[in-house]
Amino acid sequence: MYALTKLPRTSALFVSALLGGMIFTSCASSDRSTNQSAPQVAANGAVNQLSTRENSISQKAEVSPINRSRPQLIKKAAISLTVNSVDKTVDAVSQIINQQQGDLIGLKQQQPKSDNPRYTATIQLRIPENRLEPTLEQLAKLGTVESRNITAEDVGDRLVNFQARLTNLQKTEANLQKIMDRAGSVRDVLSVSQELSNVRQTIEQIDAQLKNLKNQVAYSTITLNLEAAVSSTSPQPAFGLQVQETWNNSTHSLSAFSVGLLKLGIWLIVYSPYLLIFAALIYGFNRWRQTHSPRLTQTPESTRSE
Repeated sequence: MYALTKLPRTSALFVSALLGGMIFTSCASSDRSTNQSAPQVAANGAVNQLSTRENSISQKAEVSPINRSRPQLIKKAAISLTVNSVDKTVDAVSQIINQQQGDLIGLKQQQPKSDNPRYTATIQLRIPENRLEPTLEQLAKLGTVESRNITAEDVGDRLVNFQARLTNLQKTEANLQKIMDRAGSVRDVLSVSQELSNVRQTIEQIDAQLKNLKNQVAYSTITLNLEAAVSSTSPQPAFGLQVQETWNNSTHSLSAFSVGLLKLGIWLIVYSPYLLIFAALIYGFNRWRQTHSPRLTQTPESTRSE
């Protein structure tokens, strides 16, 4: 009785084990076929899915909660000074720039003119953002401050947007690289390669814009306008210099006049045939007029008077 009851249990266990092995074998074969066709399906659908991914980049950037510890400001300052000597002030500004670890962007010096007899200069410099106020205080000590203003632009939202777009594009680049590695046909490889190149180009552009904004936030720009307090008059040149200048001007005028006469002679020589033809025509016309004109008859009164 014990043997009879144990035999069915053993057969049942054997049947269940056999069925489990068949199911596992069929699942493994289906998974293997799915994995073989996955690269082609993924490669064919990569191009169609990229547009949806790129369109959702801006939405992801808005949803991503990125906290900023402090506002990201681009600061620009402008200050105008009246100084005693523009040249000495320019040298002092160069020392301040080196002291504050800044850079000189541009320098424009304008000599006195008739409409503006004062010596002026414009200097553009770039200073680290945390040293903007100390630099302005040092510049104000160089002369009399005529005007001073500071403007700031918050670019924190733009930085967050660029950073989020860059992160999403980098993820897209990684996914495309995986799809390209698994792609089988040449057509799929070329399609994914073209899309990967476009994504990388967009990444480079956004990365450059992001670095530019960060650089503008890290460094502030100062425009310094300098103007001399007293109008500078050029000294009268010496007598010898005046004589030399007059001699140079006169000799230059004489040489210019001589060259002008020489040019006129050359023109006359070149056009001399036409001048000769024109003179011959005038001479012939006068001769013809004298020959064919009616002679004046002498009247009796004129004969008697003679």
